[in-house]
Amino acid sequence: MESLILILVPSPRRGDDCGKVMPKSNGSAVEFIVTKFSDIESKIIPFFDKYPLEGKKLLDFKDFCVVASLMKDKHHFTKEGLEQIKEIKKGMNEGRK
Repeated sequence: MESLILILVPSPRRGDDCGKVMPKSNGSAVEFIVTKFSDIESKIIPFFDKYPLEGKKLLDFKDFCVVASLMKDKHHFTKEGLEQIKEIKKGMNEGRK
């Protein structure tokens, strides 16, 4: 089983703190949750551009970036855009072949 644990330690001096670390309900792991789209766009994506993932996780990240771009352009408010995002999601993580 492949797993990825990522903890970003915020630095108040740089003002780059975003999201929060939450334990999963089964207690086996934690999740890093970011709710502000601006943080995803300005902090999370640049972080992984600078420190790239490898293997399938890199492919998932690239799909994540496509979805972020669609959302930035407000395509998620259309039926077609939402369907496109759902199709991308189906191919991520366990759905990737």
